[in-house]
Amino acid sequence: MNNMSEYEKRAIEEIHLWKTPKLSWFEKAMKAISWPLDKAGDLAMDAPGIGWIIEKSVGGIVSVTNDLAQWSVRPDAIYEEFRARGHKGVRKSKDILTLDLEDVDRVIGWLGAKYKGIATVEGAGTGLVGLPGIPPDIIALVTLNLRAIGEYATYFGFDVSSQHERLFAMNVLGLASSPNDAAKGVAMAQLVKIAKEVAKKKAWKDLEKHSFVKIIRHIAKALGIRLTKAKLAQVIPISGAVVGGGFNAYYTAKVCDAAYNLYRERFLAEKYSEDAIEVTVEPADDMHPDYEEDIQDI
Repeated sequence: MNNMSEYEKRAIEEIHLWKTPKLSWFEKAMKAISWPLDKAGDLAMDAPGIGWIIEKSVGGIVSVTNDLAQWSVRPDAIYEEFRARGHKGVRKSKDILTLDLEDVDRVIGWLGAKYKGIATVEGAGTGLVGLPGIPPDIIALVTLNLRAIGEYATYFGFDVSSQHERLFAMNVLGLASSPNDAAKGVAMAQLVKIAKEVAKKKAWKDLEKHSFVKIIRHIAKALGIRLTKAKLAQVIPISGAVVGGGFNAYYTAKVCDAAYNLYRERFLAEKYSEDAIEVTVEPADDMHPDYEEDIQDI
């Protein structure tokens, strides 16, 4: 990795710091606010029929939105954006890997701000509806964020049509929705495993079609439960729109932040060496994340 530019060396340091953050005052405040809401969410999920409805109406559809969201990403338009910014040789995903990370970051610009703005408007609208608005709100939120992840992936030279990239995207959502450090560790272990195996150009025997679908559904079910618990405050009159829009922006900010850092790291790993991927958490043993603490709530 001796050929890295000074900008890329600084980026590696920033990414490694992001993986081991110190809790900000805002995040501490969010934890304090979220605790009673999470307990209320547990009670609501235990109510007869609620867990089943969430599993079927949210978890099942979320697994389908991955394909829909990634299909909506337009790689050719992104490559054209690179060419318009002076990088005339960018015609396909691998061409992006010939650029310096600084050039890629400049083209990406304020991508995260765009998605946070959309999420705020969407969440405020469905938050006014109350409980019936939660399933469609979550589906819209997940679809929006999967598209954001797909755009980040494409900007950094990764093909979102491949199964391993779609699995990586779902694990980014899992990381952003993690309710505690243990769950965060599970998601990060998956992300490290996928990133390292892609960087090594290893065959993906674990991702035969039936196995891939099963893993995606498992992550989607846990994600649906987590987001539902987080959004149950929308049923409270008056506060619904505030919580809906505020939570959607907060969650989208976490997703965009994670996608930006993780794909920057993978960009450098592809360009130089897999050693660019800092192992804060040891890679998982297999592709099936252990989200059983979430699934047991149903």
